[in-house]
Amino acid sequence: MDQSKAYISKEEKKIPIDDPTGKWSDLTLLPEWSDKYYNVYTVRKHGKWVMLKALKPEYADKPEFREMISQEFETRYNLAHPNIVMVNDFEEIPGVGMAIITDDVYGYSLRRLIDEKRLTPKIVHRLQTQLLDAMQYIQENHVAHDPITPDTIIFTEYNENLKLIDVGYDSQSRMSRDDSAADIRSYGLVLGEVLDHLPTSLPRLRRISDKCKANDKSMSSIADVQLAVERRSSAQIYYLLIAFIAVMLALLIWLTLR
Repeated sequence: MDQSKAYISKEEKKIPIDDPTGKWSDLTLLPEWSDKYYNVYTVRKHGKWVMLKALKPEYADKPEFREMISQEFETRYNLAHPNIVMVNDFEEIPGVGMAIITDDVYGYSLRRLIDEKRLTPKIVHRLQTQLLDAMQYIQENHVAHDPITPDTIIFTEYNENLKLIDVGYDSQSRMSRDDSAADIRSYGLVLGEVLDHLPTSLPRLRRISDKCKANDKSMSSIADVQLAVERRSSAQIYYLLIAFIAVMLALLIWLTLR
């Protein structure tokens, strides 16, 4: 099977590409992954499938938008996380223009899995682990980004690993409290929508989702959300740490007095 077709919707559009060097071939537009300013494509580069993110034609020649995509490349190029799609290059593509080149992703958007009623327990688990890990990494690197939504979350076809495809457009010196709150709210919205489409009720996750959406004080950081998901609290961790220190001190005193 041609794996490049794994995520392409019925709206796929093959585009002729004029490249006498033979470097680029099989250019395909992916409308379901495009947004206001960008088109997203798959294409073969030297026979290997990659993905492209390029400005739409009406923006491609405007300096402010060319600067925008260049800034996004610089921001994303230095990110390296197993749950974030890797950016490889930024170059001129025949018929497309300057484009961010990323690894290809053989899989389906969370939006499509919701719409097609194809959610699985593993996907729910990935949202509790891999998505939060990726969001924590983004915050630690002070990356400004658009809200994370089911459209920007991809699950690979065979092992259902989570990949974020749109993770930042600028670097900041620090993340503000509002930025962190917006991320937590985005997580609550994504989790809540998934829970709405599951055939069973998960009250604990629903409570977490509702608190995130409401920016409850108990969910003031991604770490708080991770602790809640793992059924632990900061207080429990604190008490466990104190208990561990007490045991180690007792052991040290016992060894000293022998």
